Amino acid sequence: MKINNFNPIHNNPYKKQMNEAAGQSKQTPQKRDEINISSEAKNLHTQLKLDAERKAKVEEIKKQVENGTYQVQPEKTAKSFLDFWRKQ
Repeated sequence: MKINNFNPIHNNPYKKQMNEAAGQSKQTPQKRDEINISSEAKNLHTQLKLDAERKAKVEEIKKQVENGTYQVQPEKTAKSFLDFWRKQ
């Protein structure tokens, strides 16, 4: 089979789309990405700091217990129990 008069396609949709996109990017300024951190996420972040402090305190108490130098303070323990149950 012989094909005569082969004409290239002048309406290339891909090139048309690329030309339109190039024209739009020059006309409109590009928007910048923006990140907003919610107050709940900020609270979680501060809670993680508190957890790290609590973990350090627990590790210190563990070392004292292992060494036999930990002293139980019954008055402080009782006050903590009462405050918890009284919701203070």
